[in-house]
Order: sequence, then C-alpha cells, then structure tokens
Amino acid sequence: MATPVTIIGAGLGGLMLARVLHIHGIPATLYEADASAGARIQGGQLDIHEHNGQLALKAAGLFDKFLERIHKGGEAIRVLDTDAAVLLDKPDDGTGVRPEVLRGDLRQILLDSLPADTIKWGHKLTAIQPIGDGRHELTFANGSTVTTGLLIGADGAWSRVRPLLSDAKPKYVGTSFVETYLFDADERHPASAKAVGGGAMYALSPGKGILAHREAGGVLHTYVGLTKPQEWIAGIDFTDTAAATARVARVFDGWAPELTALITEGETPPVPRILHALPIGHRWDRVPGVTLLGDAAHLMPPNGEGANLALFDGAELGRALATHPNDVEAALTEYEQALFPRSTAEAVNASRDFEIFFGADTPRSFLGLFTHDEQSE
Repeated sequence: MATPVTIIGAGLGGLMLARVLHIHGIPATLYEADASAGARIQGGQLDIHEHNGQLALKAAGLFDKFLERIHKGGEAIRVLDTDAAVLLDKPDDGTGVRPEVLRGDLRQILLDSLPADTIKWGHKLTAIQPIGDGRHELTFANGSTVTTGLLIGADGAWSRVRPLLSDAKPKYVGTSFVETYLFDADERHPASAKAVGGGAMYALSPGKGILAHREAGGVLHTYVGLTKPQEWIAGIDFTDTAAATARVARVFDGWAPELTALITEGETPPVPRILHALPIGHRWDRVPGVTLLGDAAHLMPPNGEGANLALFDGAELGRALATHPNDVEAALTEYEQALFPRSTAEAVNASRDFEIFFGADTPRSFLGLFTHDEQSE
C-alpha cells in the first residue's frame, strides 16, 4: 500500500487499526496527545463481547494474550436495592461469554504488539488544512507538521478530525457519572466489599444509581450516576474534595451505608464524567482521504459497547485497507457502508439501555434484562 496511513489517537480503536495494518505489512503512524503511555489512568474494567471485541482481538492475533489478562470471576453481577438488599445475585460460574479486562491492560497488549516507533507521543493535534487530492496538513501543539495521504480520526468524543466530515457535535445525554475508588477494600471497607461482591454491582433508583466493579487487588471502582442538568454538575467545585463528595453523597441520603461509603470513603478525588452522545444515525458523505472510528464516529451513552465497537471498527478498517491496498477509496467506502448501519443499531440500543438503567421503571426494568436473557437461553 503506497498511501501513508496517519492515525490520530492512541486509544483502543486507533491501536487496533495500527496492529491489524502491521500484521498485513502496512505501516502506519499514530499521533497521540498524551506525553507517554502512562500519562493518565486508562479507566476501569471492560467486558469484551463475542460478536465484536473478541473478533477484533482474534483478527489482530492477540486473543490469547487477552485471555491471559482477564479478571476471572469478574462476570459476576449483583443488583441491590437502596437498602442493600439483594435483588439479583448472578455468580461468575465460568460459562460467561463476556470476559472482563482492565482497559489499561488491554491497551498495553495492543501497545506491546506494535513496533516501537509507531506512536508519536506528545502530539496534540491543533489544526487540519486540506491541501487537495485527499491529502491534509496537520499541525500539532509542539509546532510540528505532517502531511497525510490517509487520515484516520480515532480521537474520541471531541475529535478534531470529525469536522472534516460532519457538522455533528456531541450533546449532553442528561446524566453524568462521578468516579471514585476504594483500595484494599476487603480489609479496609469490608461492608462495601461484601455489597459489591466479586464482579459488578448495580444499585439503581430512578434518575440515579451507584455502580461498582471489583478490580484485581481488592479495588472497588465506582461510577455514581446522576440524572441532573449539566449546570448542577458544573456548580460542584471538584477541586474541593470534601465538599464535592458531600454534595454528591447527599443525593443518596437514606441509602444503605455500605453503598454510600463507596462515595463518602472514596480514596481518590471524585472525578466528574459528563456524558455526551452524537445523534443516532450519525453518518457522512464520502470525503477523499479521511474517515473516523470509535467515539469519533459514533459516540453514544455507555452501555458496555463503546470499547468493543472501537476495537471492531479498527479491525474492520484495517481489513478493508488490506483487502484493497491499491484503492484506498474503495476500502473506505466498504468500511463506511458497514460502519453506519452497525453503529446506528448500537446507538439505538445504547439509548434504550440508558433508559433501562436510570429511567422511571428502574430497577425493575434493569432486572428484566436478566429475565429476558434466561428466557432466550
């Protein structure tokens, strides 16, 4: 393939694309704003699905490495009411098909699979100038520039590549998360550790919820869901840890202390995650020399599919380019024709799932998911 491949963003999707291209002998250069691979925490646990994420890892030749890193027991699910009474307790009996893995571990597998010079760290994209024939000149915050033959935007929710293709902008979904951690939980926070159990725990009420995952080493990683106006979240000073924690905890007054302790006893400053989504059915007309993958293409409310879709997008785009090495536009057309209906269907599901999680009928609506799964087996 004579056209140089330039990827913006070293998240899971961009790395997967670079890996699949690499095993097909197609070089790519990846530009990432972070100064290094360890510049920031990469997030919590991901359940990797058979029909997309796992297929991508197999296409990349990394499935066995992935299996070495999974969190055994992590597929257990508990649903509690606000008094911490158990509504559902589904253990991980080893028959599940969605193994859990830390995002950071999965990212490291991908990083280790690439030649050392593939990623240019400390390159924050600041400007893009089309220069004709599908080529673009990129300018980075460090003053460097590069000319692209094929430009892939794998740069997430606030993609700088997306405006080349689409005027769509992410909009607030009406719910935010606040992220907290407890460490050495079995020894230091035994009541909360017991409530969470061995995998994921969901305590839900209309418009709010406490969602936690057990991670390796006795870590409890919590996402506090709040259906609140964006102004309400903006009104919290998260630089004042004590005040911010107290403000978030007040929303859960009356809940069981082993649940609220996941907030009040947090051992890291609470971090707000303001959730946005692109319009369902987001797509664009074919523009020579550029496309998108992952959240840059189809940002949606979190329902467990985002990382899986990014991995699958990267693998599918890599496959298309390897199939059409001498016709980039044919490859991009093939990729996008499959991407648009796939991502639209998943965005519809994500919107539905978010209503199931935080809507007026929760937790009954959430419990119904498991009843449906059992009836389908």
